[in-house]
Amino acid sequence: MRIPSLLTAAVAAAMVSSSPSAHATIRLANDPGGLIAAYQHRFDRARTTGERIIIDGSCLSACTLAIGLVPPEQVCVTPKAVLGFHAAWQPTPYGGRAVSRPATQHMMDIYPSALQTWINSHGGLTPHMIFLKGDDLTSMVSACSEDDLATAQQIASARPSHARHSGRMAVARMHHHRRAIYAVRPMLVPMY
Repeated sequence: MRIPSLLTAAVAAAMVSSSPSAHATIRLANDPGGLIAAYQHRFDRARTTGERIIIDGSCLSACTLAIGLVPPEQVCVTPKAVLGFHAAWQPTPYGGRAVSRPATQHMMDIYPSALQTWINSHGGLTPHMIFLKGDDLTSMVSACSEDDLATAQQIASARPSHARHSGRMAVARMHHHRRAIYAVRPMLVPMY
């Protein structure tokens, strides 16, 4: 009798622990980027769990990898979205920055071909930031639906809680939705 109840408890625990992230919404805004590997891990997880990503402000540097790592049907942009691209860099021994050609090429390889073409037509990935927004952006990434815009607004206006979940800070749980809503805290480390 004890083994079936332990098995039932294990199955229930697995279902509870996996279900919130499978239906979460991530709002990216004012995200300066950071370590490529950390963002790649974050967006690989979003792809696997089916999390919706709403870009609702600036998404710079490694943050832009969402466009190449997450399926297009899981990503949308609001009218406030701005993507910023530049070459990857690594710190020098004396506190400077040096372009990392392998990391820069790795980022380019992740981006969809239309985005690669746009980047190349604007001078390529260099130490200087180039920005993609407006009609140029929505020609490559779907504009958010009215529901997505409402969700982004609710996340933006919600008071942050102290509950943390896999590198995300839970900011709202909407009672009329079945999905948990998370905002990604920006990673304030340099991009390598």
